[in-house]
Amino acid sequence: MDIALFSPSSLFADPDGSSSEEERIETHDNFVERKHQFPGTELLIREFSFHQLNANLLWPGTFAFAEWLVQHRPKIEGRRVLELGSGTGALAIFLAKSFQLDITTSDYDDVEIEENIAHNCRINGVTSVLPHIRHSWGDVFPISDPDWDLIIASDILLYVKQYGNLIKSLSFLLKSYKPKASKEVACTTGHNDQFPLIRPTFLMSWRRRIGKEDESIFFSGCKEAGLEVVHIGSRVYTISLRGDACEFS
Repeated sequence: MDIALFSPSSLFADPDGSSSEEERIETHDNFVERKHQFPGTELLIREFSFHQLNANLLWPGTFAFAEWLVQHRPKIEGRRVLELGSGTGALAIFLAKSFQLDITTSDYDDVEIEENIAHNCRINGVTSVLPHIRHSWGDVFPISDPDWDLIIASDILLYVKQYGNLIKSLSFLLKSYKPKASKEVACTTGHNDQFPLIRPTFLMSWRRRIGKEDESIFFSGCKEAGLEVVHIGSRVYTISLRGDACEFS
């Protein structure tokens, strides 16, 4: 696994360098706690002082994606959601608290990440800790019949060498999707919708600075795997099975 050692602010196109971080509180040699402003609420998030996989970082793109999701709230309400690359769990906690969303977190197979997300749930009033899946991209997914109809992620395209593994896991989740019988819903045409979201689909916000050539490696890999990539604006993309006609508004 590649390790990136740099300032996260250097990866973003936003020139103002603004941060939603308000206060830094030292809690332990291995952790810090920071207050972060999300739309309409404040979260206290414990972050690793250092983590070799950057699970310690709450990227600025997370806040931009949160704003986008608030603006398009009807798109995700009622969906069963899996977040890839959850890191600290901040975005999932925000969505669970603000949207009462049924959401599962996931990240690299690392017990410390799982325990930290659980801690952040508890200190932010999510008394029923969010379900979490430890999964390293490219490995066999621990659930054979995934029933998440919406997969989300923000700023996870950091390690170019992991693109193939990410696409492998993503393809499995989309192609193996099996809705629970009690939660099946009918397809709609979505012809009046600017960007109907099919079930299942991957909704990704991508705001880091990487070269166009590296970026194209991921999107080309998705297409080669039979996935369709659509840029729906504001650096937000949908990725779904090519030719899937089941659309939802």
